[in-house]
Amino acid sequence: MSSFFGYSKKENNETPPNTAGTTKSTFSTKSSKVIKGSASPHSEDTLSQTTTKIHTKPAPGTDIGPIHEYDEKQNEMMKQVKEYALSISLAPSDPYAKWERRWLNKPDTIPRYSRASKWHLNDAKKRIKNTMEWRREFKPELITPDEVKIEDESGKIVINGFDNNGRPIIYMRPGRQNTETSPRQLKHLVWCLERAKDLMPPGQESLVIIVDYKTTTLRTNPPISVASKVLTILQHHYVETLGRAIVTNLPLLLNFFYKGISPFLDPVTRDKMRFNPNLLELIPASQLEAEFGGEYEYEFEHEHYWQQIIETCGIAPDGTRVNEVVPEIDGEELEDELTSEPRKETGEEEEEEKESTSSTPATAVESLTTTAPTAEDVAKRVEEISLRMPNDAQTVTA
Repeated sequence: MSSFFGYSKKENNETPPNTAGTTKSTFSTKSSKVIKGSASPHSEDTLSQTTTKIHTKPAPGTDIGPIHEYDEKQNEMMKQVKEYALSISLAPSDPYAKWERRWLNKPDTIPRYSRASKWHLNDAKKRIKNTMEWRREFKPELITPDEVKIEDESGKIVINGFDNNGRPIIYMRPGRQNTETSPRQLKHLVWCLERAKDLMPPGQESLVIIVDYKTTTLRTNPPISVASKVLTILQHHYVETLGRAIVTNLPLLLNFFYKGISPFLDPVTRDKMRFNPNLLELIPASQLEAEFGGEYEYEFEHEHYWQQIIETCGIAPDGTRVNEVVPEIDGEELEDELTSEPRKETGEEEEEEKESTSSTPATAVESLTTTAPTAEDVAKRVEEISLRMPNDAQTVTA
């Protein structure tokens, strides 16, 4: 789904929204006076003035949710998943071991993988093992800002604001693509996902993605391989992180495409997608950018935006955290941060599927291999749909 997330290769006859390598890029819905560093996106005289200051906290009074609570059996299963993950974790001598242990000890990691597996122990183990192997290769914590900064210059991905439930919002504008297809684009996507997680208020574990096709043209040719990798990263390595996916200004041909691949998406992911909804029902007007109907007159200015993200998230030049001390692994297990109140999950009272190694609640759930299509399945479906499109639309394949 590379065009969905803005990872596509520019045609030679297109003029990119911003030349790669420049140090400044701005865009706004109105040509208004810019109030750099304003403490509020609105002045007391008028709402027509713009600001380059992003929202890094939810609106006052936001009800954070959903808050997940677990019963005794679920807590017991999460304990088993944690023990398994620690048993296959890197040796203390490995340079990445402390970062892997840091991720495993985050309060949302084990619960997310347990929920994603529908409380199926073996599936949860399989999922977390796959992600641990991926993170060892990708090393999300160690992506340096300078490495991906060029991808950020056009504003094709902007983290700004929160929805009604305190989920951070990631705006994606495929039409502002400014670089050629490369592994760095995927690193930029992962870097942005990690920063959105940094901004999550306590108790929040998911985010919102708004994909705006307003300036997108059909003169793109995203490779199926890139689409497959993007889909794999989001669906398999950031499980239970997508709270809602919103698509706006969707062209007719892309609407045909989404309907075609819909049966091949994970049902949970598909249910989270909304097309051209009333965003004011989902996001406070004060947090929603004006071009989407909100009151927030935000103007993107790259250097100022970049500085705010780096400072708010406390990112050091080497990709680590400025004020965080990650203890070295000495063979002793770090403190288990799983804390929750017992509560019985609803909708999970079906007959229990017997599993010798599981002590999960009674659920009848199929494993990942039967409930969720692989990225390769989706890529194949994308290619089939592409071949059935008119010739002038076949470039929009993902």
